[in-house]
Amino acid sequence: MSGLLRVGRWLAARAENVLALMLAAMFALFILQIVFRYGLRMQGGWAYELSAILWVWIVLFGATFVLRSRDEVRLDIVYSSVSSRARRIMTVISAIALVALFGVALPAIIDYVLFMKVEKTAYLKIRYDYVYSIFVVFTVVTMARFIWRAGVAVWGKDADDELEGSAQ
Repeated sequence: MSGLLRVGRWLAARAENVLALMLAAMFALFILQIVFRYGLRMQGGWAYELSAILWVWIVLFGATFVLRSRDEVRLDIVYSSVSSRARRIMTVISAIALVALFGVALPAIIDYVLFMKVEKTAYLKIRYDYVYSIFVVFTVVTMARFIWRAGVAVWGKDADDELEGSAQ
């Protein structure tokens, strides 16, 4: 089991590295936009387009592979003030609701992303199904994450304690 945890930690660290590289690339593209527009008086639409694509990927890739349970937004004033059992019940209810909503939406999400292969970005001519494919990954991984959390909560542990313990 410790070997599996070690692999998981290594993959989590690499996901953070990828996210940092995407953010650095987006910043570099932002600087290039300024140089092209004001320094060289040239169009830099390709840099803006790539920045926008990177922004979508940064948000969804980060939420999928880097965001930890403790980083999520909650009503902590309520969540922290109730018993461990009540927190587990809230975890199960919210997990069931989110998995159901994402499950209902998943076929439409996949259908829409596949449909977007007919459109391309204006400057770089990148197919939009490639641009938005990360949304399908985000949806599937988020569903799996909340199924896991519900299972942990049902078996009598605080989901946050279980997830955080394995991340350290």
